[in-house]
Amino acid sequence: MTKALKIALINTFYPPYNFGGDGVYVRRLAHALARRGCEVHVLHDTETYRALSSRKDAPLAPLDEPPGVTVTPLKSPLGAVASIVTHQTGRPLAYGGALKRFFDQEFDVTHFHNVSLAGGPGILSMGSGVRLYTAHEHWLVCPTHILWRHKRELCDRRECVKCQLVYHRPPQLWRMTGFLERQAKSIDAFIALSQSSADNHSRFGFPFEMTVLPSFLPNEGSPAPGGASFAAERPYALFVGRLEAIKGLQDLIPAFRKDGAIDLVVVGEGDYGDDLRRLAGDSPRVRFLGRRPAEELGAIYAGAVAVVLPSVCYEVFPLVALEAFRAGAPIVARRLGPFPEIIEKSGAGFLFDTSAEAIGAVERLAADPGLRRELGEKGREAFAAHWSEDAALQAYFNLIGRKAAAKGLFGLADRARALVPA
Repeated sequence: MTKALKIALINTFYPPYNFGGDGVYVRRLAHALARRGCEVHVLHDTETYRALSSRKDAPLAPLDEPPGVTVTPLKSPLGAVASIVTHQTGRPLAYGGALKRFFDQEFDVTHFHNVSLAGGPGILSMGSGVRLYTAHEHWLVCPTHILWRHKRELCDRRECVKCQLVYHRPPQLWRMTGFLERQAKSIDAFIALSQSSADNHSRFGFPFEMTVLPSFLPNEGSPAPGGASFAAERPYALFVGRLEAIKGLQDLIPAFRKDGAIDLVVVGEGDYGDDLRRLAGDSPRVRFLGRRPAEELGAIYAGAVAVVLPSVCYEVFPLVALEAFRAGAPIVARRLGPFPEIIEKSGAGFLFDTSAEAIGAVERLAADPGLRRELGEKGREAFAAHWSEDAALQAYFNLIGRKAAAKGLFGLADRARALVPA
């Protein structure tokens, strides 16, 4: 019988100690690997979440994990200071003993994700087997992670010290020493979730090649044909995500305040939520639903004329696009970051440069139900072919197999390839 792989996944965030998509992605990957018989060990920080969250009371109850997944939370008597130490030194000085105990295990694969505050670059030489790193943000080349310079514009040249001060963050002097690049030499493969992300890393001087592997969602979550739908009296465009200025929703809301036949439904919360609600005013065409449980989202997606993705910064690969495709909804996305390649690969939507173009695309889909169904079906097909769990894990295990063989770990290479979905 083929022995499954023992895999370590390391990330700053992991639900319930989680804010964004990277922690959700890591948990999704952990569960997918466990379903294929792998032994998965997740290591994540808790102090950063506690420092940034409004919840300062008792520890959060861990979520239920399936057999095969073991979660190790990092805690420190220094509390929030542990995150500051990691941020400023780039080294896991506050977690030395806990990290040693974790990495004393022998892993077939050590897979780093967003480790910015779960050890920084100092952690990248730890672990065993094949070492992977997935770039969920642009942390490898950007101290603020998002290439959004001075909180007001896309970054096209380095002004890092000034920019960090605008973000009220102390400069990371270790970035000026070559420490990250020296530690990165321990990584066997850097993974980008889009070609756009890989290109940005290269453009800002990251010296290592990046392999583009698809992001993914499990097949479940898509509403069954003829199932329950979201109750809406009028056609609607849908936005799903954290309410932040970089998501660009402020560019679309004024157009939806005017008279029109299509509403805008907004799902999510965030620091910019109050500003967006003030911008919408008392317009009945803009509806804020707040957070919605995952089991409701499929029907909300499925009922939308289109899902709008107006981000003004470089996304890496937003899972909202895949959630839309899985539910059979086309997307209308800004011509920026990964969206041109997503549209090119799927054919399931339109790109825009201006808010007028975005509204025009949504209105075109609302006026032509046949076109909307056609693009929605293209989204479903592209999801199954490129971004389903099976498609993503096939690429993942093949990458592990290639890198293991290159290191002379031929037994590991064979076991990885044996896990490729048929």
